[in-house]
Amino acid sequence: MKPHATAYSQRLLRGQTPSYERLQARLAEDGNQPSAEPIAVHCGWGRLLIGHTFPDPASLARELLNEQPGERDIALYVAAPQQILGLEPTQLFLDPSDTLRLWFSDYRQATRVFRGFRIRRAQSEEDWQSINQLYQARGMLPIDATLLTPHHQGGPVYWLAEDEDSGAVIGSVMGLNHQKAYNDPENGSSLWCLAVDPQCSRPGVGEVLVRHLIEHFMSRGLSYLDLSVLHDNRQAKNLYAKLGFRNLSTFAIKRKNGINQPLFLGPGPEADFNPYARIIVEEAHRRGIDVQVDDADAGLFTLSHGGRRVRCRESLSDLTSAISMNLCQDKSLTHKVLKNAGLNVPSQQLAANADDNLAFLDEHQRVVVKPLDGEQGQGVAVDLQSIEEVQQAIDSAKQFDSRVLLESFHEGLDLRILVIGFDVVAAAIRRPAEVVGDGHHSIGALIEAQSRRRQAATSGESKIPLDHETQRTLHAAGYDYSSILPAGEHLFVRRTANLHTGGTLEDVTAILHPTLVDAAVRAARALDIPMVGLDLMVPAADQPEYVFIEANERAGLANHEPQPTAERFVDLLFPHSQPAVS
Repeated sequence: MKPHATAYSQRLLRGQTPSYERLQARLAEDGNQPSAEPIAVHCGWGRLLIGHTFPDPASLARELLNEQPGERDIALYVAAPQQILGLEPTQLFLDPSDTLRLWFSDYRQATRVFRGFRIRRAQSEEDWQSINQLYQARGMLPIDATLLTPHHQGGPVYWLAEDEDSGAVIGSVMGLNHQKAYNDPENGSSLWCLAVDPQCSRPGVGEVLVRHLIEHFMSRGLSYLDLSVLHDNRQAKNLYAKLGFRNLSTFAIKRKNGINQPLFLGPGPEADFNPYARIIVEEAHRRGIDVQVDDADAGLFTLSHGGRRVRCRESLSDLTSAISMNLCQDKSLTHKVLKNAGLNVPSQQLAANADDNLAFLDEHQRVVVKPLDGEQGQGVAVDLQSIEEVQQAIDSAKQFDSRVLLESFHEGLDLRILVIGFDVVAAAIRRPAEVVGDGHHSIGALIEAQSRRRQAATSGESKIPLDHETQRTLHAAGYDYSSILPAGEHLFVRRTANLHTGGTLEDVTAILHPTLVDAAVRAARALDIPMVGLDLMVPAADQPEYVFIEANERAGLANHEPQPTAERFVDLLFPHSQPAVS
């Protein structure tokens, strides 16, 4: 083979679309035998069909139609997509993604050091399980490692980012060496399946994974890295532009299937919903249930199937009575109902004058203040130990309800149990928002960066407020917004674990103690509510001790992936509907 392309010839090639004719000409120019067989590389979730290794549109179209059920094939480097789409217009579609390329001669190394995690190759079965859990949480297809094209035959390599403290997988990316895959005379490579855990508190994981792949392929003597990104993924595009990626004039084609449906049908009625309504509407669509959007901003929609109509506001439906809804909204009524059912609840009273409030504080030493009717953690302050803190928290809570409750504070973990149809469907430990120090940035800057990641991962539903409660939490730990947190130090910046204020979830459904399962079902029956999110304080999910805190009649189903919350909810609404088969 001749030496790699010169800088001059690389500049000439940069604006050119990859094509079969150009590939064959370059192979011949380098003294290689032109490729006889088209190349398809299996990536564990489907195949990458290297478009410019296919001699004609018909052969590429035929191969796309050979896609296996449950997989997603992608034909990339398609120079004339209209010729392929014209052959199978009902089966194939043009992917609405942009292809970007970074020539390594344009790459500049990072000037900032990212700490707290390491990058390594995926190797073990445990690695694949962790990566799949991450991918499924981001709505991506899982990997079947047994289907991967072997690396020595040009198959892909998966890398993962591993937290140095916990050992958890917090990011992953796939790389493909084009020289090995199809003897690419231009010595290229590509990046696929970049994902970062939306609950990750480490900054820069996505950028480091991309840079690692770039520098890995540079060390192998390759010349560029390509990637595909949805045209409207502004956050990802900003990162790639910062690293030097530029648009490449080429196209990708995919097959019309259930996985790709949002790409070829365009925004459906669920597009304007928040994640909590969208997950239900998408499940309804998969079952052929008709969706009528009543008010997308309010999360209101009507589902119709087989003569049955059910109106919903996110996970609150016609099946929940007004009485049950009122029992959940009024936290003092929730407390009475659960106490009368023989369930464990904290001590509670309405906030009154300063003397009464002080007497309650003296009795319990540590208290919680919350509005009587509130949601999303608004106005809640926990572990208050002075009357000054209590009175200030009462004033803050009155912004959300003139009636304010005092409760005894109980140590433990915040457990959310989701009960649908009087069965426990999901359980998760909720942890307060936290940041991890890097020794350089202020706590305020770390909070803002973490909040941006949470907002991006939850479509704006979750962020860390820079309010009095956050400031109080920092002061109690001996910090303020301008403090520099030492590298590797974890700091909770909120007392409550509400997801809307930046909290995170750890699924514990599989280890939930039978006593907690029984208590949750008894609570749902006492409230006579068919779908409810119950909040408890527990020492651990696999231990029987608990104290009920409150009930949520409109719990967020999207917060409990990978548990089948939307499927069970639609089962409740339409028990005769059939789940879709992928």
